[in-house]
Amino acid sequence: MDDRISLLIADDFPILLEDLSEIINSQPDMKVVGTALSGQKIVELASQVEFDIILMDIEMENLMAGITATEQIRDRDGTAKIIFLTAHETKDIIINAMATGAVDYIVKGGKEEELLHHIRSAYNDNPVMKGKVQQVLLQEYKRLQESEKSLLFFINNISKLTSTERALVRLLLKDMKVNEIAKERCVEVVTIKTQIKGLLRKFGCNRTKEIVKVIKELNLSHLF
Repeated sequence: MDDRISLLIADDFPILLEDLSEIINSQPDMKVVGTALSGQKIVELASQVEFDIILMDIEMENLMAGITATEQIRDRDGTAKIIFLTAHETKDIIINAMATGAVDYIVKGGKEEELLHHIRSAYNDNPVMKGKVQQVLLQEYKRLQESEKSLLFFINNISKLTSTERALVRLLLKDMKVNEIAKERCVEVVTIKTQIKGLLRKFGCNRTKEIVKVIKELNLSHLF
């Protein structure tokens, strides 16, 4: 029985594809069972060949080819283990790539031993992510948590607004000034200022611009 780790490799650079295959096949516990030069080809290959792990380049026939291919492969098989092996290490690319459910992300140019360690670790369900990738993902997780808290906080407070306060927010969302709002609502400026103070207390903000900014960022404008 062959219990070696079976790998598919996708990369649009033939020489690198050949080098990777040679490195992996030289290991007693690994073997390459297929290679592809494009995202489209690796999707087809993954449906035809049994594998344990895919090493996936990101930029192939287009900038996001590897990410698109990973989405398609994991849509078909949610347990597929895919490691991105790419030259890209920008925050947006890392977030988009790891959002596909890939298990690891390696930047090209590292030592052979490091690559092999990542493969073995992923195979044993203990993927190793390098510091920068971990940092980016933790920052994004924190941002999402904060966004969720903000969303819940604002929705909760919006539900407590009076009809007058809702109307006031609606006008603030149109970037109207205090005197313009007073004229629109046919009341004194001092009345609008008093209502604004009440809004600021409810939302825990210091300025109306903060309320407007958060409502727009959280896409809650339709509630007004």
